[in-house]
Amino acid sequence: MASEEPEELEKNNEEQIEFVLRLYVIGASSNSVRAITNLKQICETHIKGRYTLDIIDVYQQKDIAETKQLIALPLLIKTLPLPERRLIGDMSDTNRVLRGLGINV
Repeated sequence: MASEEPEELEKNNEEQIEFVLRLYVIGASSNSVRAITNLKQICETHIKGRYTLDIIDVYQQKDIAETKQLIALPLLIKTLPLPERRLIGDMSDTNRVLRGLGINV
């Protein structure tokens, strides 16, 4: 039985990780639309089939901004895998988003 190299084991473990993401946006603003588009592209390219993405429009659910202590939008919150991380902006910097998600490229 052949043993896997440590780097291969780490990569295989990373490929099994499920991501739980919530993107908070405000209406159909240009930043919100860009954030949704960019994030979906990143997820489909790097973690396809291993993520759930909820998009919450704070404009339609005003009380959420207070309960989640949302300061700036668009805001991405990665709840799983731990640790929880928050990213603000239109998600156009792919490397920054990947680092924020804890994905090694």
